[in-house]
Amino acid sequence: MLRTLATLCLTLTLSSPFARGAEPLVRIRDITQIAGEHPNQLTGMGLVIGLAGTGGNSQTTKQFALNLLQKMGNRADPGLRENIQRSQEKTDNMSVSLVTVTLPPHAKKGQRIDVTVSAFDNAKSLTGGILVATELYGPDGEVYVIASGPISLNGGDFGGQAASVVKNHPTTGRIPGGGTVEEEVPCTVFKNGIFELLLRSPHYMTAMNIAAAINLYSPGTAIVRDPATVAVRLPASASGDDFRFVAECQELTVTPGSIARVVINERTGTIVIGSDVKLSQVAVTHGNLIISTVETPEVSQPAPFSNGETKIVPRTSVDVTEPGGVINVIDQNVTVGELAASLNALGVSPRDLSSIFQMLKESGALHADLQLK
Repeated sequence: MLRTLATLCLTLTLSSPFARGAEPLVRIRDITQIAGEHPNQLTGMGLVIGLAGTGGNSQTTKQFALNLLQKMGNRADPGLRENIQRSQEKTDNMSVSLVTVTLPPHAKKGQRIDVTVSAFDNAKSLTGGILVATELYGPDGEVYVIASGPISLNGGDFGGQAASVVKNHPTTGRIPGGGTVEEEVPCTVFKNGIFELLLRSPHYMTAMNIAAAINLYSPGTAIVRDPATVAVRLPASASGDDFRFVAECQELTVTPGSIARVVINERTGTIVIGSDVKLSQVAVTHGNLIISTVETPEVSQPAPFSNGETKIVPRTSVDVTEPGGVINVIDQNVTVGELAASLNALGVSPRDLSSIFQMLKESGALHADLQLK
């Protein structure tokens, strides 16, 4: 087993985390959403038919098949229904599936939206299936969308009796435009002439900058209620054209506040460092060991006429060394990004780099929020 870690000694002073240029400007619409405008999740249970032997054969599948026949006018007496449920009647050309859809705000009757279908029973694949008309319910138990149509899958289950290949997720697919809006969800944006902008990442400075930009455009209309909410009162000039004023406010640009944060993904080796991250003066040392294990088995021969046996005798050589450290001198006013680049250049693995940043945080030298993924 061979394992090498880089050794480094460094002293650094950080006064400005990044060479700051012009601060980024973003549109208000890109960092906020309007209170009252939110998507709604709808769900329902439906039957997918037309499968080529890849459907389910559970009792739930048989029950749904019987319910569909009864709904279509093909009624069966209770005794026959019970016999069918207990029998080995094949239902592998159909599958009971969970149907979901995200209903966007302001959706109107007759609009078409995409639908997601996922097998609920033990079906192997939904390839080639068609969803029978399925009612989708909201949290209040009301039907808002009816979904149906052929299922599109980016994958499938292929093969024969001796081998098979599965690509992506053959039990989950989509029906583009497969849902029809039957009822509208009330969406209230204005309350007493006021609408609210909700920050996706609550921040005091961001909220203040948004209010300042709107007040510059329309004086005296915006106030900060909390780090996540900016309330805007409709001016008299916007009377009768409320949504035009909302759209104009959303197109204004501001400088968002930022949070000092370091995010490390050990699996991919990705490191993201915010512009406000700062380091105090600190010295870091990371140990280095090289462990070499070599197997050199030898043959042991018995003495002549000793009636002994020839055997293989194991011989193991273990060598542990600690070579001299690699010293990397970093100038003052270095950025945290340059620190990470220096460590990577020395061959430090993402896991070791994560350990170094954790120790910096624990020692109090890293002034930022550290997140490990």
